[in-house]
Amino acid sequence: MADIRNRSIFHEFFIDQTFEAGMVLLGTEVKSIRAGKVSFNDSYCLIHKGEVWLKSLHIAEYAMGNINNHEPLRDRKLLLQKREIKKIEAKLKEKGYTLVPIRIFFNERSKVKIEIGLAKGKKLHDKRDTLRKKDVEREMKRYMK
Repeated sequence: MADIRNRSIFHEFFIDQTFEAGMVLLGTEVKSIRAGKVSFNDSYCLIHKGEVWLKSLHIAEYAMGNINNHEPLRDRKLLLQKREIKKIEAKLKEKGYTLVPIRIFFNERSKVKIEIGLAKGKKLHDKRDTLRKKDVEREMKRYMK
């Protein structure tokens, strides 16, 4: 099963809280996700009229699709409970918070789900600290072997 992660997100942001949401998709989009043809470049989420929307997530056109193939960059509606949307909306009003996609996966019932997170942007020195910690951990593992 496809488990597609947004690798750069943990380099750019501190993730405070995560939510699991469903997505409103077309059939050809699901087939492209199964094939792993997804790109998270510059994708983000926003709340508009009480609904959560995923913007600029690139799902490549399905190769075996016909004239009814989907648009790769169309806006997609995310399915969350109202109380979760209200909680997210309250956090987004605070300064510095944004809603970002973390990963797309299939749950045990073969439904496409997306993990989104409330994130705060990292400063340059925070990014350097993260890289330094990863280097130290890598060195420790190397010496342990």
